[in-house]
Amino acid sequence: MQFDIKEHIDKNKMAGLQYATVFICLLMNMLDGMDVMVISYTAPAIVKSWAITPEALGIVFSAGLLGMTIGALFLAPRADIIGRKRMILLSAVLMGISIFSTALSGLVAAKVIPQLGWQTMFQLAGFATTLAVPLIFFFLSESVDFYLKAQPKNALLNANAILSKMGIKTLASLPSNTHHHKADVSFKSLLTEGFKIPTFQLWGALFMAFATLYFLTNWIPKLATNAGLSMELAIYAGTVFNMGAFIGIVVQGYFSSIYGLKKTIGIFLLLTAVLMAVFGFFSGSAFLLVIFGLIGFGIRGGFVGLYAVAARMYPTEFRTTGVGWAIGSGRLGGIIGPLLGGVLIGMGLSMTTNFLIYAIPTALAGIITLYLSSKRIS
Repeated sequence: MQFDIKEHIDKNKMAGLQYATVFICLLMNMLDGMDVMVISYTAPAIVKSWAITPEALGIVFSAGLLGMTIGALFLAPRADIIGRKRMILLSAVLMGISIFSTALSGLVAAKVIPQLGWQTMFQLAGFATTLAVPLIFFFLSESVDFYLKAQPKNALLNANAILSKMGIKTLASLPSNTHHHKADVSFKSLLTEGFKIPTFQLWGALFMAFATLYFLTNWIPKLATNAGLSMELAIYAGTVFNMGAFIGIVVQGYFSSIYGLKKTIGIFLLLTAVLMAVFGFFSGSAFLLVIFGLIGFGIRGGFVGLYAVAARMYPTEFRTTGVGWAIGSGRLGGIIGPLLGGVLIGMGLSMTTNFLIYAIPTALAGIITLYLSSKRIS
């Protein structure tokens, strides 16, 4: 019965409920990126306003990643128990409150910061995140798989309500689920036969990719100002990087559907490492912004692809636990990346040298992905 539902969903046109879910997930991903990026866009202004060192700013960047790590490791796995929708709703509330509070300590930033100050960017981000809360509450649907496999209270009623909205025949009873119990969603599930080695490989690849991505995300505007660009042009450099990232994610998804995740992501990351290694040859040239865009294209495309690997590698019963621990382990690299970057920049190393150093973990992430041993990943 459960197989028939999945088959129907896969083979038929998407319903309005599914479009709403995709839109809200896209919105939350955008808001997550915005809440991370706002600190990097405001970094040059904060440094000037508070007269802090790159090392201290690196700690600020890494503190945000530390919170993300804790959330991914210990909060995200709860979604396998309380449901995806409740966890997303809780996270949106926490994000909104936190980003608003930061204000009391892209393109918009380039205009807003010089005129209204860096605090305004945090206020705008907090306002946008808070607006997402009612959208999640009223329009985001819970996962049907969650109700069928976790079977919380009123699971049949809630699952049938979703199926009705999608135009799918409702169920007379829940499928047999005698094998599912709390142990299925524990950390130990990730280390069972068939998952142990791929899990460690995935953690390693994400650790390396996170370290490079968040170094670039947080430090490009500051490195650009150090290289002599104006604050406005430095912010545009970060914006071009993220525009390239958006295109890279879309293109990576297309090629992954044709050539498989491992090969596509591995090549994306390896080519990004090459671009970072030869970055110095383009310093001061008219192609500099193009290179920023291509680096964003490659690192983001490969990085987001690893999320898809994590989701594909684990079964529904402990998928969120697996993804949460993978992302959490990776975010340890995200903590170290900006922190180490602050030290290197404080030592006076140039953008070219920093990019050469961070090309190494990027290449390692690509190699690990190419040789990922999970049979569930193409």
